[in-house]
Amino acid sequence: MPYRRLPNTDAARIRAMKTAFRKGQELPPHKLAFSAKLLVELRRLLPLFENSLRHYRYSVDMQNSKSKDYSETIRKARMYLSHFIKVMNMAIARGDQPVEIRTFYGMDINDTSSPQLISENELVNWGKKVIEGEELRIRQGGNPITNPTIAVVKVWHENFLQALHYNNVQAKRICEFVEKNDSLRKEVDKLILELWNEVESSHAVYTEDTRKMMNEEYGLVYFYRKNERVRQLNLHFTS
Repeated sequence: MPYRRLPNTDAARIRAMKTAFRKGQELPPHKLAFSAKLLVELRRLLPLFENSLRHYRYSVDMQNSKSKDYSETIRKARMYLSHFIKVMNMAIARGDQPVEIRTFYGMDINDTSSPQLISENELVNWGKKVIEGEELRIRQGGNPITNPTIAVVKVWHENFLQALHYNNVQAKRICEFVEKNDSLRKEVDKLILELWNEVESSHAVYTEDTRKMMNEEYGLVYFYRKNERVRQLNLHFTS
């Protein structure tokens, strides 16, 4: 008798459950090769698992479709903020602005370097400090930095914050579906194992070929071992 192989992919799990489910629709409970209890569990778990997988795939697709726009929004926000800081430092170097204005942006007076804006957190924090600092400086009578103005920097920074929020929400949602699907897979695997065991037990009285055929009608999957495949081929050619 070939060996039985339980499903190891989501597609195979759903296929196995759907095959058994169709049997449950075609036959009355007393003629089924598995119990009514498992049929009830099958009716509950199949749509739940399918819907959860569908929502997960949709969330991943949505995040992937937005990834290019998200990367571009980060690039623009980083570029405008970096340019603003460079222009501010050049204005100080020319003597158009006093070195003290750096304190408005949370920088050391004598620090001529630009802050690192590599990570999202750095972009969030430095954007907030520079925008709030420039707005405060202007309210106190300071001459605004231009090309770019802080208004333009603020627009791109806010676009970035909105995109970051959306990206974080989607990432959290995907993680939740991953956890949920992992939990559901354990339930599904347990159900399929019990269901297949009951089917094989119900058909145990039949001959090997007959029970294999009857079990496969319920979705069970069998594979021949290497020596069994050779034997089957020999039987085929000699018959």
